[in-house]
Amino acid sequence: MKRRVLYLILPIIAVVLEILPYGAVCNFAYQAENGSIERFRELHSYFSLIPFGYANFAPMLTAILSCVSVALLIVYAITGKRIVSNIAKGVLCASVLFSLAPLLFGLDYFSVVGGCITVVLAGGLTVLFFADKEKQEKQE
Repeated sequence: MKRRVLYLILPIIAVVLEILPYGAVCNFAYQAENGSIERFRELHSYFSLIPFGYANFAPMLTAILSCVSVALLIVYAITGKRIVSNIAKGVLCASVLFSLAPLLFGLDYFSVVGGCITVVLAGGLTVLFFADKEKQEKQE
């Protein structure tokens, strides 16, 4: 059980990064006094409804899936059932893909904190994948 609790560290770090107000990006434009179009960028938490309201669904979905993966990994740490681990891997994989989705709008919609969230979630998925693979090899 002690070792399974360690699998929680990276997803919890991802949730903490998602709470920070520097992850989700909203780019807005306005007309300046001289008639030119000026742009400004606002950063929000992944849990904020502002990007969601402006049709940037990926940060909110990433945050929800990260919380679900933390809950699943808590259940896995307690029970040790492989089916829960496999479901957690699937949820983590989906959260990694959703965290990369703002890149579809362009690099302007991706932040450094968003990149860190992606890396941490991918790291958690990798650790969980190799831990399950190692456990399978020991059983054989």
